[in-house]
Amino acid sequence: MAESTLWWIAAGLLVAAELLTGTFYLLMLAIGGVAGALAAHAGLGLSGQLVSGGVTGGVAVLISYLVRRRRPGDPSPRADRSVNLDVGETVQIDDWGADGTAQIRYRGAPWIAVLRPGSTPRPGPHRVIELVGSRLLVEPV
Repeated sequence: MAESTLWWIAAGLLVAAELLTGTFYLLMLAIGGVAGALAAHAGLGLSGQLVSGGVTGGVAVLISYLVRRRRPGDPSPRADRSVNLDVGETVQIDDWGADGTAQIRYRGAPWIAVLRPGSTPRPGPHRVIELVGSRLLVEPV
């Protein structure tokens, strides 16, 4: 069996393993397997194939790791409007306590509102941006 065939089989097995486990990095290693197969097609020796496959797969894993690390994560489900219908609603806050919370009535029940960090407490309308336990995290409108 040709060396390139073994590389293609290895790449296919890595793709299959990625589909079964959902591990994105296995797909990057499969790209390294494809690079090894292409090196075999180009006539490189076994050491050249191993170096091209290993370096390509390693660089692909490193790049995908760095790209994923820089992207902000998905928003918390507590801040997702499709999960919590309170997110995005407006509440009226008359005054803030010394501890940075406010007692409000919302949907006919008493709630504790907490101001988003970095915002200055002031009376008036506020938008609910997240539910944290039984507290409403709000920001000024």
